[in-house]
Amino acid sequence: MASSSSRRLSNGRSPLVRKQSQITAFFSSPSPSPIPAPTPTAKAKPSRSPTAGASPSPLNPRARKPPLAVPSPSPPKPPAPEQQRKRLEEGKEEDAAAAVALAAEVVGRRLRVYWPLDDAWYEGRVEAYDVGSRRHRVQYDDGEEEEVDLANERYEWAADEEVTPQPARKLRRLRRMSDTATVKSPAVVDGGGEETGDSTEDEDWKKDDAVEDDSEEVELDDEDDEEVVAVKTRKGKKKNSLLMSASTPKLTSGLGSASISGSTLSKKRRKLDAGALDCAKKFSFEPANITGKVELKLQTSCGQREQPLQNAHTALTGEVAERFGQRQVEKFKFLGEGRKDAKGRRPGNPSYDPRTLSLPPQFLNGLTGGQRQWWEFKSQHMDKVLFFKMGKFYELFEMDAHVGAKELDLQYMKGEQPHCGFPEKNFEVNLEKLAKKGYRVLVVEQTETPEQLELRRKETGVKDKVVRREVCAMVTKGTLTEGESLLENPDPSYLFSVAESYQCGSEKNQDGHTIGVCIVDVSTSKFIVGQFQDDPERHGLCSILSEIRPAEIIKPAKMLSPETEKALKSNTRDPLINNLLLSMEFWDAEQTIHEIKQYYCSLDTPADGAQNKFAHLPDLLSELIEAGDKTYALSALGGSLFYLRQALLDEKLLPCAEFERLTCSGLTNPIRKHMILDAAVLENLEILENARNGGLSGTLYAQLNHCVTGFGKRLLKRWIARPLYDHQAILQRQSAIATFKVSGHECAIQFRKDLTRLPDMERLLARLFSSCDKNGRSSKSVVLYEDASKRLLHQFTTALRGCQQMFQACSSISMLTSTEGSSLLNDLLSPGKGLPHVSSILDHFRDAFDWSEADRNGRIIPREGCDLEYDAACVAIEEIESSLKEYLKEQRKLLSDSSVKYVNVGKDVYLIEVPESLRGSVPRNYELQSTKKGFYRYWTPEVKELISELSKAEAEKEAKLKCILQKLIQLFVEHHSKWRQLVSVVAELDVLISLAIASDFFEGPTCCPIIKESCGPDDTPTLHARNLGHPTLRSDSLGSGSFVPNDIKMGGPGNASFIVLTGPNMGGKSTLLRQVCLTIILAQIGANVPAESFELSLVDHMFVRMGARDHIMAGQSTFLVELMETASVLSSATKNSLVALDELGRGTSTSDGQAIAASVLEYLVHRVQCLGLFSTHYHRLAAENKDSKVSLCHMACEISKGGGGLEEVTFLYKLTPGSCPKSYGVNVARLAGIPSSVLRRANEKSNDFEASYGKRQRITNNKLGCAQEEDKFTAIKDLFRVVKAAHHWEDQATSLSMLREVQNRAKVQVMGK
Repeated sequence: MASSSSRRLSNGRSPLVRKQSQITAFFSSPSPSPIPAPTPTAKAKPSRSPTAGASPSPLNPRARKPPLAVPSPSPPKPPAPEQQRKRLEEGKEEDAAAAVALAAEVVGRRLRVYWPLDDAWYEGRVEAYDVGSRRHRVQYDDGEEEEVDLANERYEWAADEEVTPQPARKLRRLRRMSDTATVKSPAVVDGGGEETGDSTEDEDWKKDDAVEDDSEEVELDDEDDEEVVAVKTRKGKKKNSLLMSASTPKLTSGLGSASISGSTLSKKRRKLDAGALDCAKKFSFEPANITGKVELKLQTSCGQREQPLQNAHTALTGEVAERFGQRQVEKFKFLGEGRKDAKGRRPGNPSYDPRTLSLPPQFLNGLTGGQRQWWEFKSQHMDKVLFFKMGKFYELFEMDAHVGAKELDLQYMKGEQPHCGFPEKNFEVNLEKLAKKGYRVLVVEQTETPEQLELRRKETGVKDKVVRREVCAMVTKGTLTEGESLLENPDPSYLFSVAESYQCGSEKNQDGHTIGVCIVDVSTSKFIVGQFQDDPERHGLCSILSEIRPAEIIKPAKMLSPETEKALKSNTRDPLINNLLLSMEFWDAEQTIHEIKQYYCSLDTPADGAQNKFAHLPDLLSELIEAGDKTYALSALGGSLFYLRQALLDEKLLPCAEFERLTCSGLTNPIRKHMILDAAVLENLEILENARNGGLSGTLYAQLNHCVTGFGKRLLKRWIARPLYDHQAILQRQSAIATFKVSGHECAIQFRKDLTRLPDMERLLARLFSSCDKNGRSSKSVVLYEDASKRLLHQFTTALRGCQQMFQACSSISMLTSTEGSSLLNDLLSPGKGLPHVSSILDHFRDAFDWSEADRNGRIIPREGCDLEYDAACVAIEEIESSLKEYLKEQRKLLSDSSVKYVNVGKDVYLIEVPESLRGSVPRNYELQSTKKGFYRYWTPEVKELISELSKAEAEKEAKLKCILQKLIQLFVEHHSKWRQLVSVVAELDVLISLAIASDFFEGPTCCPIIKESCGPDDTPTLHARNLGHPTLRSDSLGSGSFVPNDIKMGGPGNASFIVLTGPNMGGKSTLLRQVCLTIILAQIGANVPAESFELSLVDHMFVRMGARDHIMAGQSTFLVELMETASVLSSATKNSLVALDELGRGTSTSDGQAIAASVLEYLVHRVQCLGLFSTHYHRLAAENKDSKVSLCHMACEISKGGGGLEEVTFLYKLTPGSCPKSYGVNVARLAGIPSSVLRRANEKSNDFEASYGKRQRITNNKLGCAQEEDKFTAIKDLFRVVKAAHHWEDQATSLSMLREVQNRAKVQVMGK
């Protein structure tokens, strides 16, 4: 059997041809063919040429049916029935004329011919007999024709009956090749031309022991055709694929299992049993022959849209369905109605686990050892795609193969089982593709070679025929650590674990819920943990979700409140959902604490003692545990730890993990350090992603992002999403940015230049830290053909250069620490304070080995002093070599000939070469090893002993050399906190320089904003801006014209705190709201703003209600969403908040909308007393508002008469005092291209509406006027009555009281007027 498999790749990825005895046969039917094997004939091994064994490919997607394959003919014999043939063989003396007559008798008769490669019988009619070749011409029922030597074929006569002929077609036919044909080695050229092979010859791929020598050698004639049929040898072994016509009829139950005699056979060649034929051809199956449709839809733990993997059976369409559908329906019935999980529970059971599968015993009994191994893995991971390692290739079988073909563009292998694969070198690329598309990928690695298997069998006596394999990784889009794109794309893919204080069935808690959160960035080994009190609508949770957009969510199954579930659904971008079982998988706080100790507790850590109990844990974890009330944060951490353990990442990440406290975003935050930007603000202002496609174009982040490092970009996002609410911290950033803009400008340029080509060091370091773990694919037992050590060495030297580069870049700008007023830069660049002491560490690694030489050679040759054990091995070798030199001197002296020397011949080293003339003088202990003309070569016992010692010393040196890389990496990892600190310093400097650069891209003047400290109870918040521009809009992006800056004054002495903004449609109201909000965020980040001057009191929470959208999936209409966001504003806003409401109330009738808008405005102005902008088209609301705390403004415009009497509006985009009388909506209709006739009619109706509205107003005013006049007369009458009766009253005090009452009533009337 050949030792390597043969493959032809498509696009460098897809295997097309493989050795059938190794891979395709892995899933072949273990049962032998039910038809007895025909008489053995001479066979040859199959050719490996592309034409000899065509298989499905993009150019040849379907194989074809094999024709009758016949051996090289013996001397011709006339065809006859079996009885006649025996007589003919015995009667050798019969003349040729009698033989011809006998052969001619069968012309016109019907017969069935056995095709061994198809393992099937085909019917036809004998049409003629050729005397010269002594062959009969057989016309088959499907239209094919063939000349057959019936003497050498298996056949039987059939009853004559009329058969409808099938249309003729072209056919690629199998022919027997010459018995002397040369069989090439099955090694293949992979992609770039290098030969690769993977030996799996010792594995039990098939139950029958048919070897390759028993197969037939076939080739294919190149003729165009359509369909594919797998070919089997006479022993049932699958062979090359053949091509058939597209006109093949539909399959019905066939006769692949019928006996030769007495069985009812099909009348048409293509009405065959696909299962019996191992059919891989494109079929559309007869529905009448399928008793019931097998439902293969799986309920997974995802709780989201169905994964393509779970529909892999029923979702087969087109060619794939016709090729594999029938087999799957017949063979995998246990995946349908009879489906059970691993514990025997059916889908209706509440505890049913769709991730596992119970395999029927009868199905298992029919599997080979290799098949059983694959199904054992798959049955425990039905929700995952298996990358199954076989030699140098990763294979995908059955339902996983369909995923590989669809998503990875792999080609199906030939054969009846779905099967595809790719070489080891494409592992990272394909893993990343599937993971990013939402699949879970289980990597099953080979942990034993065939040689190790054979050795194990001999040592232990086991009868295993399959090499060992183990699960080495479970990869999803949130746990992806492989792939070069991770070092290029800075965007993180977060895992988000959540727990809360909710009891199923309990009533809604209006006082809020406690939410525990753990956010994990696997690529950087960062854990963000915390808990907070949230309101009933989960605005705090929504804010976090909108900021991080997690790739995966981990939650306890069926244990979260509906409000929390709704928040997870509506504030994410299609994440992968993982429902874990409470307690067993999603650990509670107690279990989490117990598990955490296992990771950090060393053997010498005291088991008891209050002081040392948690000293070995990271600081944040110790604080959470000792606090006692952070149970939900710890539980969320427990859920993420369990999930990471399932992905075999826990021990990789935790030893060097960085734990960070969650920035509180909930209701209660006594010591607030950051402004709160909720989900509505992040979305409405397009801060991190735009509303069009979720991209970066037009966002505030895109405007500010001039960072040159990936970790700097991630930090900038965090700064933007969490502006500061700390006056001192803002001033420090402003000072640092000002330094980089003026005195440190040249330093900033050089700093950026030094780091331009720096890789994503945060991720690279995390990957290097995790490489110390010897689990998963890093395990020594995993059989990898790629040189993983070279790759690890390259990462190590890259990390060393990167750290040196970062340290030098920071050192080059250290002179900025002397700059007055920049305390932040002083802290960052001062060695030992911000900048860690890493210079001596880098010097040590620089002295340890030559980094460039290591990259060139692919291995580290340590310098002296780097590793004592390696040095000792080198010394031992030197001593032995010195002893050999001394011994040679002694031998020269003994033989009195200085020409005696050592020579090496092949593997024989240190041979003592003696001239032939001295042969008689050599001592007896000289052992002759070889000769050369004129010389004899000897070993002595002393030399042999020294050579043995030298061999051991060199082996020891090589062993130490192999360990040196891991030792150096381990030493590097011991300083992981310093490397992380260095990255943190560089990231902050990168962001500060980016913000300094960003101000140069603002249009118009820029300034450093004046930030006022939090105002006292009697002070009013302030926002004053002169010539305020837009942070993200520029004139060059507006097409024509330029952006118009505006002056804004809100709050402070003599100014209203709220602006009610009116103006024409498209006049710029929403733009003004956005530019004010974005500028406030800029100011509290610490950046410069686009204005001549800008003064601001700190804003603790920003609220933006803008745009119209609904949440139909959550059952929320547009107006309901609008009012829910408004309710959040009213319940959460404080005096220091900023509120921006755009066209509140437009989702309902004018009267209701205007009433709601007026009430909300009144509440915010008088109850909350915060700063705000309120844009509206309710002009009556503006006209009737006389409140001094509200400023009426509008966006100016010019009105002119256009064609047809229509008004044309010229937008001036200038904020102007006073209200606008109309919204000029017809003008927008004109700009939108509404037909002129419709516009004129709309204008008429608009005038009618305005006239009728004005008439109603006048009638109402007249009625009010009449009532007021009556009130006036009443007051006057009362006054006269009081005066007239005054002289009758004896009490003067009573008279004065009556007069005061009349006076007050009059005042009220006047004031009312």
